[in-house]
Amino acid sequence: MNLAEGVQIVSFGILAALMIAAALGVVLFEKIVYSAFLLGGVFISISGLYILLNADFVAAAQILIYVGAVNVLILFAIMLVNKEEVFKPISGRWIRKAATALVCVGLFALLSTMVLATPWNLAAPITAPESTLILIGKHFFSDYLLPFELASVLLLMAMIGAIIIARRDFIPDIEAASSDQPLQTVWRLPERPRELTPTQGSSNQRK
Repeated sequence: MNLAEGVQIVSFGILAALMIAAALGVVLFEKIVYSAFLLGGVFISISGLYILLNADFVAAAQILIYVGAVNVLILFAIMLVNKEEVFKPISGRWIRKAATALVCVGLFALLSTMVLATPWNLAAPITAPESTLILIGKHFFSDYLLPFELASVLLLMAMIGAIIIARRDFIPDIEAASSDQPLQTVWRLPERPRELTPTQGSSNQRK
């Protein structure tokens, strides 16, 4: 994507500001649902930076995998298991905050040193390819064909194993099978008792 230098600088500044603001919201918000939503904003901002670097495939994978799969899974998990709890003070909380702040300051200093010490000026301009999808497809089916096929076979095996485990209603006991005793069903959770509705309660009282 060929953009003017001023447009690239402005776009980079906006995306960087959005990413930093969303990342701070992920850490500072007390509601974990808000943090999960802002995490999606961080991922989208990163995909915008990939687009500025002419990495269209990585940007699309960032949105499809991280935003469309990982972030949605995190939101579903939070909404299913999250419960409102009363805040309880933790003894020695300031020690944890001080340790977290020390680690964050150390990482910021390390990254700042790396940014300042890296020579960013290039001797010759690099021409970006027209479409990275075509180049990635060529490498997948030529140079990296064997790892690509092995990864697909492993994913297929994992999917078949997950289907078999999900459809298994019982696990037979070896001793019971050898002694001609009826097999006992395991890995089955007891049924949750149902709450009686007003109509059912009145009918039971009449009986």
